[in-house]
Amino acid sequence: MLVIAHRGASAVETENTRAAFRRADEMGADGVETDVRLGPGDRLVVSHDPIDDADAALAFSEALDACGSRMLVNVEIKNSVSDGGYDPRCRVVDLVADELRRRGPDQAHRWLVSSFSEATTLAMRAVAPDMPTAWLCTRAAPSDARRLAAAGHRAIHPWDGSVTGTSVAEAHDAGLAVNVWTCNEAGRIAELAGLGVDGICTDVPDVALAALGRAGVLSPRWSLRR
Repeated sequence: MLVIAHRGASAVETENTRAAFRRADEMGADGVETDVRLGPGDRLVVSHDPIDDADAALAFSEALDACGSRMLVNVEIKNSVSDGGYDPRCRVVDLVADELRRRGPDQAHRWLVSSFSEATTLAMRAVAPDMPTAWLCTRAAPSDARRLAAAGHRAIHPWDGSVTGTSVAEAHDAGLAVNVWTCNEAGRIAELAGLGVDGICTDVPDVALAALGRAGVLSPRWSLRR
């Protein structure tokens, strides 16, 4: 099971900062999850919440630089009505795709783009069909897994508290990987691994790696199914 540092190693560093991403790398996390949204002036910024000043947040390109060249990166696009700053035209999708492509084909295996907005993930499928995508949700039904697989998505990202062995098997049967959010308890982390979960988003990647007996053992690619 992959260990993905939630907004970086956010239990010990300020989330969505260079320090958080670098600390995750130092801890040996397989990857990081980072929020990206369209800020003022159509600038891509790394922030969970809407901001009024684009200069007050880390630029998306700077965040990717801070992630180095080893770790996987789950890019969560913030573009839902409830998030604030919603853009129905999904301009953010084009900009995110352009920035990831700019990193070159040798880095393409590192990216996975997700969003709570299914429309935004579908926009990414249209703009960059080669880019792996996933839908974030609180709870997934079997019909969700089948629909997402048919649309070309590679993974589903449910809340960890909703995940069962049955729901994981249903997603796998549809050809989807299951990456859950956000779990910090060692016992539950081990339990999720036993259920066959493919990746876990956590604020404490060091704790997760220890719980899995994986300290110092690196996994360089997404466990994407199909």
